[in-house]
Amino acid sequence: MTLSIPSCCAPGRRPEGSGESDPPGLSAPPVAQSGAAPAGPRPVRLDGGWFRMGSDDALAYPEDGEGPVRRVRVGPFAIDAHCVSNARFASFVAATGHVTDAESYGASFVFGGLLPDDFPPTRAVAAAPWWREVLGADWRHPFGPASDRGGRATHPVVHVSWNDALAYCSWAGRRLPTEAEWEYAARGGLEQEPFPWGGDLRPGGRHRMNVWNGSFPGHNTLEDGYLGTCPVDAFPPNGYGLHNMTGNVWEWTADCFHAVRHATGGRDAPGAPAAGPPRALRGGSYLCHASYCRRYRVSARMANTPDSSTGNIGFRCAGDPAAR
Repeated sequence: MTLSIPSCCAPGRRPEGSGESDPPGLSAPPVAQSGAAPAGPRPVRLDGGWFRMGSDDALAYPEDGEGPVRRVRVGPFAIDAHCVSNARFASFVAATGHVTDAESYGASFVFGGLLPDDFPPTRAVAAAPWWREVLGADWRHPFGPASDRGGRATHPVVHVSWNDALAYCSWAGRRLPTEAEWEYAARGGLEQEPFPWGGDLRPGGRHRMNVWNGSFPGHNTLEDGYLGTCPVDAFPPNGYGLHNMTGNVWEWTADCFHAVRHATGGRDAPGAPAAGPPRALRGGSYLCHASYCRRYRVSARMANTPDSSTGNIGFRCAGDPAAR
């Protein structure tokens, strides 16, 4: 079955089952080597419980499967206060020798507005020409082979696939959050508000997340202070002490993506299946702008294939309530 990937938000590699061959070593998620991981981001322990998941927002996207709003219960869990940073991911790679999918493919997707004017011609995504497939782009070289992570140690690692995130979690003794856990955490204890802090995009005129400001994709006013990613703990946290649950980078979750109409009755949140179709991402990114994409809300979601990577996709870890 072919899935339509919303390439305006984050383009993806070919959907699974399309008949195209995988590059070497991508038939299964990489397995991290043994060895205890050092302490990572601070996990926040949440009691869980019932909450109203999803959105009936008339400006949402029906094909994304956000609605209808339904009552869902999640059990106690822990989730990191922020995304995995470049520095933390570098520790993982140094300990395990992990090679990311982008490195195996030899290319990843980069927002064209972050490339220098004299950058060599690259292939663009037809439906979203601001996305460029850049040879040599990966987590070490976010804008191509001549770039590096200089000054970005505390920024979220990007150009990481779902497979890469899973390998990191295995090394760290953690896991990816389910969609229900992610949304419960992102809401910060609020009911049915679009943002982690409430209903206003800029309460009191203050920016609370890293998204596009100005006219997309040609002009960013930088009113929020950033072009591209920002540090993982930038901007005030939500009511649960979690940073950047919307904006900055899309975050992989454990769940498969299904754009179905959900039952409205109360139910326990299902566990994530071990295998299946493209995976769900949450939170939006620094490229979100109301003129073309309102997926910077806590209920918004997107799909991408497990081996896809872009310059606006990262992840954070979850675990059991006793996670440290």
